[in-house]
Amino acid sequence: MSNQTVSPGALLAGRYRIAELLAEIDGARVWRAVDEVLSRAVVVDVLPVGDPRTNLLFDAARRAAAANDPRFLRVLDCDMHDGVTYCVREWAGGRSLERMLGSGPLTGQQAGWLAREVSEALENLHRTGYAHGAINPATVVVTDAGAIKVVGVATEAALRSSGAGSPEEDVHSLGQLLFASLTGRWPGPAPAWGLQPAPVEHGRLLSPRQVRAGVPRSLDDISDRLLGDPPRHHAPPITSAAGLSAALSGVVGSSHEPPNQMDETVQVARQNGSVDDATQVVPQSPPPALDPTYTSEPNGYRPPIPAYEAAHNPGTDTRPVRRQPASANGNGRRRDEPKQKQKGSWGGRILILLAILALLSVILLAQFLLKGAMNHDNGNANNGSGGTATSAPPKTSTTPSTTGGKATIAGAQDFDPPPGNGEEHHKDVPNTYDGDPSTTWKTQSYKGNPNLGGLKTGVGIIYDLGAKTPVSSVAVLLQGNDTSIQLMVPKGDTSTSPTAISGWTAVATKADQPEGTVTLTPSAPTETRYVLVWLTKLPKVSDGYQGTISEVTIQK
Repeated sequence: MSNQTVSPGALLAGRYRIAELLAEIDGARVWRAVDEVLSRAVVVDVLPVGDPRTNLLFDAARRAAAANDPRFLRVLDCDMHDGVTYCVREWAGGRSLERMLGSGPLTGQQAGWLAREVSEALENLHRTGYAHGAINPATVVVTDAGAIKVVGVATEAALRSSGAGSPEEDVHSLGQLLFASLTGRWPGPAPAWGLQPAPVEHGRLLSPRQVRAGVPRSLDDISDRLLGDPPRHHAPPITSAAGLSAALSGVVGSSHEPPNQMDETVQVARQNGSVDDATQVVPQSPPPALDPTYTSEPNGYRPPIPAYEAAHNPGTDTRPVRRQPASANGNGRRRDEPKQKQKGSWGGRILILLAILALLSVILLAQFLLKGAMNHDNGNANNGSGGTATSAPPKTSTTPSTTGGKATIAGAQDFDPPPGNGEEHHKDVPNTYDGDPSTTWKTQSYKGNPNLGGLKTGVGIIYDLGAKTPVSSVAVLLQGNDTSIQLMVPKGDTSTSPTAISGWTAVATKADQPEGTVTLTPSAPTETRYVLVWLTKLPKVSDGYQGTISEVTIQK
């Protein structure tokens, strides 16, 4: 059997039924097949008789067997049959990153999470002394369930005769992957993987934030530490998968659950019939681009305004606004509400108007009679005393400013200024003032130490009271022990919301608080429109440190 006789319908090695050609790499062919012994889909790499890469492929398959991380697709079999060398590996249903980037760049959270998943897998592989050798957008797959799978450990490099590679080369390739995911451009001198090359200025690659607006500063710094030569601002370069996964975990957390829409995009693709394996080369229509503004709220889209974006877009209004349900027909009435009957409505209005006029007439008549009686009494008094008639000084009435009671929260916005990534679970912020202690807002999870892993000074929530309001205290219901918290107000003009932490000043501080309600009382009388609840130390959780706020109540 030769490479040319391996065709759809052929039975390879008495076990693998060839189904369709997926790709051809320098004469080597990649097939989708069915393992008839175990009744499962597999991918089979086939080299023709006498191909000089035969020994390379056998050696690569043995090295791939050492990759026991579940994010690597396993090599299941490698042998020769009728002079043909074949290597069998797992099949991954989903979309390659190459195909996903054809629809546009990913969000910061998605790009950081994807790169962190691959870096963790490579970290485990590099401990064995081996490298992948061919990390690129075609060898990273997002499965139907939103998980990450890495294709072709060692075997991909063998098919391309590119050598075994090294851990340092893997990390550099992963830096290119992160850059491309953030910008939709390839950080190389020529187009690659369906992407145009990234711009270069004075012989130096621009950073992701210089290429595409809205890239989180923290991920921009990590990308520059991977690809910068040397990195900007004298930052230390990242040269190991372990260092990269630690840096990314500090930004996107350590959860293995995919971010919003990472799996939804693949499911949309499946419905459209465009799901493919990492090695699929048949052009197909991509699904809709990942939309970073999508929300599960009934009214559709709500683009967040992260603090880091506001800092670089001064014209953007960053005041947090509480969203109101949009009426279906524009007149404030839901479509499912019956219209009021119009018949007789004018008659009812006329009766109401006549009643109001009658009431006003009675009031005016009473005032006239009362005034006449007062004048009569004053005249008698003055005549009786023989003095000159003088009118009593008018009484003055002033309405005192409303103090005490619960202040109304008009809206709120998570606050994660640079070096943060500008977002801390913004969709959960309303849970902190909905009156239900069972609903919560959580920070990202941080590793290393409770002070947000040493990555930033704090994170929090800005509350908008709608207008300048006296604030006597703020009660915060916390979950977890040893939370340090501050109450902050804007410096200077308290009717505006600063976009940087330097624009806020602390008016109350509580350190190492136990779980429960913490009351923050300003050290001096405070009147402000905006207040910031700022967490500087987080409780311990199973996978790091994370702060949780159940409810916030602001007292006038």
